[in-house]
Amino acid sequence: MTVRHFARAAMATVLALTLTGIARAQDTKLVVMVFQGMQNLPLFAAQSNGLFAKRGLAIDIQIAPSSEEMRAGLADGRWQIIHTAVDNGLAMADVGKADIVIVSGGDNSFNRVIVQPDINTFADLRGKTVIVDALDTAYAFQLYEILKRNGLNKGDYNVKSMGATFKRLANLEQDKDSKASMLNPPFSLRAVKSGMKEMGTVAKVLGAYQATGIVVLRPWAQANSDVLVKYIQAYIEGLRWSLDPKNKNEAIKLLADGLKLPQDIASATYAIAVDPAEGLARDAKFDMEGFTNVLKLRTDWTGVAPGAPEKYLDLSYYQKALAGL
Repeated sequence: MTVRHFARAAMATVLALTLTGIARAQDTKLVVMVFQGMQNLPLFAAQSNGLFAKRGLAIDIQIAPSSEEMRAGLADGRWQIIHTAVDNGLAMADVGKADIVIVSGGDNSFNRVIVQPDINTFADLRGKTVIVDALDTAYAFQLYEILKRNGLNKGDYNVKSMGATFKRLANLEQDKDSKASMLNPPFSLRAVKSGMKEMGTVAKVLGAYQATGIVVLRPWAQANSDVLVKYIQAYIEGLRWSLDPKNKNEAIKLLADGLKLPQDIASATYAIAVDPAEGLARDAKFDMEGFTNVLKLRTDWTGVAPGAPEKYLDLSYYQKALAGL
């Protein structure tokens, strides 16, 4: 190659890299807030495999400290998408009067009732303190209902709001007067490994439950439908990759790195994630039976009946995303 040809080739390479940089700079930027936990595996996979990038999306994932902050930030536009217990969406709509829409499913929460070592039966929680994220949404209702079915009514125990799951685990570890909480993997696994006890799963006690889903503001979805469809497609592809047995070792590493877990906890977390009966919902399918249970729990524990399911749902974006894969 002559000096002239080499120079031309170098200039072409620089131009290509410059154009690539411009393309990346022009990617649609999305801030996404999630709770820390194994439910983020599809997001880790989509990020690491470039599934968002190939669709022109640049994703900034933020970890939620609490349901209140997650809901407030979506309402005021600090983030465009949240992955959360769909009951948080109901609270935004019915209490906060925000125009939200749930656009996909995700999981059944994987929640377990975790108690301190000195608690042997649910009756032992009488007069004691249990901790929740927010007092009046989602997994708090799960805990209240499970305690009720085991003979404890509101008022028979004290309730304290502590925020997201990682905060509740830390509180259980540090304050032995906090006697119980709902935890999901990997936090439930870490709690049991440290000597705490598991007193049952939501799936076994309450049955079907639609927990994590993708929630957005309806006006934003309508104005950014193509972006939302691309996002859901990347998420589903990340989910499919995560559940594929041939990617098991890589997926466990993503959990270990993304959640800062030791190998044994990461492996046990992955085993739950891929469990057909309890794990991540295939293709993030929305569980209508589980959603009916969510609506019933909200009615029972707030005394206010929510609207019909279609008030909160618009699965057309999901259906379009799925059809395009």
